[in-house]
Order: sequence, then structure tokens, then C-alpha cells
Amino acid sequence: MILQRKWGKELSVYSYSAAIPAGKEVPLEDYRGKVLVIANTASQCGLTPQYGDLQKLYDRYLEQGLVILGFPCNQFGAQEPDSSAEAASFCQLNYGVSFPVFAKIDVNGENSHPLFTYLKEQQPGISESSDIQWNFTKFLVNRNGEVVARFEPRETPESMAGAIEQLL
Repeated sequence: MILQRKWGKELSVYSYSAAIPAGKEVPLEDYRGKVLVIANTASQCGLTPQYGDLQKLYDRYLEQGLVILGFPCNQFGAQEPDSSAEAASFCQLNYGVSFPVFAKIDVNGENSHPLFTYLKEQQPGISESSDIQWNFTKFLVNRNGEVVARFEPRETPESMAGAIEQLL
């Protein structure tokens, strides 16, 4: 479902932008027509090896139109304490990540990035609160910018393959 803004314009993931570690704002409109996996990440988490699994999905489906977007976040156990640039460098050096990694953000609370507020509204999750519970919550977005699924942290990136293939 696409939400409507007060003035009638459709709201989708393409309505948002996010900063890369260098500080430049990148409009998600740049990814229009792609299938997206949007994940909050951390480099010092027990789930950090999911970076490598996300990269495998990216490599497998890139030519068919999949893009993975990583958003480092320090809200869960202070497991992303370094700068945005250091977080992005960690991903590349330790897991060979070549998909876009954005600047650090908050995904919950009053400083939650608007994109993640929107993602949570569209796919509230399994808990009583729509809040993200931990690192590596993954949202699947179809080619029209609609959020179609939410995968909780312990759900592996590989478990998403069937849902991704249906959208490609």
C-alpha cells in the first residue's frame, strides 16, 4: 500500500533521501525500478556476518535489479560506535561489501530517520511495537517503492531469496 500525503502526492521509499558517509544526500529516487533490501546494520554485533550474506544476495541478483542498502545504527548495544566512514570501510574490508552503505542513523525514537519511520509504518513487524528490535532488521521493497515484507534480525538474508526472486 502506498500512503497518501496531505496534498495528494504518493508517498513511497522514493520520497526519502539519506546521507552517505561523505555527507552527500542521495535520493532513494535513484533506485526507482529496483528491488530493494533496506537493512539497519552494525559492525560489532553477533549478527555482523550477515553483511557477507547480504553481499552474496547482492552478487547473485544485482544483474536482475536487486540493490541492498545498508544503514549503520548504534542504537542496539552500542555495536556501531565508530564514524560513518569507519563503518563503511569495515564492511568493505571485512566482508567485501560493494552495495551502498549510508551514514549512521537512528531507526527508533524521536530521532528516527524518516525513511525508517516510514518502513516501520508499512511493515510493523511481529512485536507489539513497530520499533526495530535489533541490528539487521531487513525490509523488502518492490520495484514500485512499496514495502512488501519485513525480516527480523535472526532471519538470514538467504531466507529472503524466494521473496526476492518473486519480485525480480
